[in-house]
Amino acid sequence: MNIAGELLIGRQSVRGGNGVIHAIDAASGASLEPAFGGATPQQLEQACALAWQAFDTFRDTAPERRAAFLEAIAANIVALGDALVDRCTAESGLPRARIEGERARAVGQLRLFAEVVRQGDFLDLRVDPAQPERKPLPRVDLRMRNIALGPVAVFGASNFPLAFSVAGGDTASALAAGCPVIVKAHPAHPGTSELVGRAIQQAVEQMDLPEGTFSLLFDSGLEIGQRLVTDPRIKAVGFTGSRAGGMALMALAAARPEPIPVFAEMSSINPVLLFPHALAKRAEAIGEAFASALTLGAGQFCTNPGLILAVDGDDLDRFLQAASARIAGTAAATMLTPGIQRAYWAGVDALAHHPRVRTLARGQSGSAYQGQAALFTTDAEAFLVDEALRTEVFGASSLVVRCRDLPEMLRVVASLEGQLTAAIHIDAADHAAARPFLPVLERLAGRILVNGFGTGVEVGHAMVHGGPWPATSDSRSTSVGSLAIARFLRPVCYQDMPPELLPQALRPDSAQRPAWREDGRLQRGPD
Repeated sequence: MNIAGELLIGRQSVRGGNGVIHAIDAASGASLEPAFGGATPQQLEQACALAWQAFDTFRDTAPERRAAFLEAIAANIVALGDALVDRCTAESGLPRARIEGERARAVGQLRLFAEVVRQGDFLDLRVDPAQPERKPLPRVDLRMRNIALGPVAVFGASNFPLAFSVAGGDTASALAAGCPVIVKAHPAHPGTSELVGRAIQQAVEQMDLPEGTFSLLFDSGLEIGQRLVTDPRIKAVGFTGSRAGGMALMALAAARPEPIPVFAEMSSINPVLLFPHALAKRAEAIGEAFASALTLGAGQFCTNPGLILAVDGDDLDRFLQAASARIAGTAAATMLTPGIQRAYWAGVDALAHHPRVRTLARGQSGSAYQGQAALFTTDAEAFLVDEALRTEVFGASSLVVRCRDLPEMLRVVASLEGQLTAAIHIDAADHAAARPFLPVLERLAGRILVNGFGTGVEVGHAMVHGGPWPATSDSRSTSVGSLAIARFLRPVCYQDMPPELLPQALRPDSAQRPAWREDGRLQRGPD
C-alpha cells in the first residue's frame, strides 16, 4: 500500500488544501516524502457531516457485524507488513522490535473489543417489569440499555504511533461502542497514520458500513483540531498527550453551547516507593531493574518511573549505586521528535541546576536527536516545598527523594497530585509498614503495582490506565482495557414502550439478550 499524503474523508482519498506537513526522520532530522496537505475547514465540515449521517445506522449495526468490522481492521493492519513497520520506525525513531510489539498490541485491542461487542455486557441491559397490581401505586415497565454517544474525535499520540493513535485504544473502543470516529493524526507520524487509516477505510468498505464511519485528517497547525472539538456533531474527544494540550481541548469542549466530555490522558511521574526490608534484601536488583525500566524506549512512556521515594541510609545508597552504574552505561536513544527532545533537555537542565538537587548519573552522550538518561536526588524537605521538583520530565529522567523515615515518606506521597501508576517494592516483613500507605495510594493512582514498574500496560478486562487529575481528565475512566468502551456510552430508559418499538435486545421475547438484570438480579440468556 502506497503512502500518497492524502486525507481520508469517508471513502474518499483527497489532497488537503491547507498548508503542507512533512514527516521527519527521527534519527537524522531529514524530511520524509511525500508531503501531506492539511485539511481545510470545508474538508473538516465534510468529514463531520458524513460522521453524523453515519451515526444512527452504525450504532444500530448487529453485534456480530460490528465485531467482524473490528477484526477486519486488525487483519488489514497485519497485512500491511513491513511497509508499516519500516515507516513507523523511521517516523518515530523507535526500534523495530518495539514497533512490532506495539502493532501486536493494537491488533490485540481491536480483537478484544470484538469479543466485548459479541458478549454484549457493555449494553448493561436492565428490566424492571411492570407491576400493575402493586400497592399503593402500580409500577410502570422500565427497560434500559447503553447507547453510543455520537461521533468521536480522536487525537493521535506522539509516543505510541500505533497503540494510541489512528487505530489505537480510543478508536477501537469508540467504534466498538457504535461511534463513528474522526482521527486528527499526529504530525510526527503522518505516513504511519495514512497506512493505518487506509486499513480502517478498507474495512469500512469490506463490511459495507456507512461511509462516515471513519475519517482521517491532517492539520498543518492548530485550527482543524480546534474546529473538530467545537463542531456540534462531535460528542466526545479522546486525547493522549501533554497537560497543556489536554487542558486546551477541555477548555474548548467546555465552552461549547453543548459541552462534551474530553477523555484526556496527560501527565504522570509514577512514584515508586522502596520499603526498608525489600531494599535491604534486594537493593542492587531493584536498582538495576529500575534503570532498565527508566531507559526503556528513551523513557518516552506515560508510565515511566519518574520519582523514587525511600528512607535514607546504606541500603538506599546500594540501590543508587546499582542504578547509577546501569544508567551510566546506557547509550543515548533517539527521541520521538525534535520538540520532545528539546523539552526533555530543558527539564533535565532545570534539575541539574537546581540548588537542592544533585546529579547522580548521566547516560552516554549521543547525537542531536537523542536523549541522554539522567538520575537526580534531593531530600524530602526540598521536595515538599518546591512544586518544580514534581513536574514531569518526559523521557529517561528520574528524581530520588531521600526521606528521614516512613512517616515523612507518607507525607511526600500524600502531597502528590494524581498519577497513572504507583509502585511499591516490599518484602513480607514490609507488609505492616506498607498498609497505611494503601488508602493514600488508592486516592492517588489508577493502578498500584507491587515489586514492579508501571512501564508495560497489559490490555485486558481488569486493566486501569487512568487516574485522578492531572493523570487524566476523568478519574472514572480508563483508556486501556475493555472498560474503555464505557467512555463512549450513555444510558437510555424506555418506559411503557410497546414491545414492537423496543430495541431488539430489550423486547420480552428477544433471543438477542446475552445478559441482563431483571429487578436487579443478573440473568443469562442461552449460550
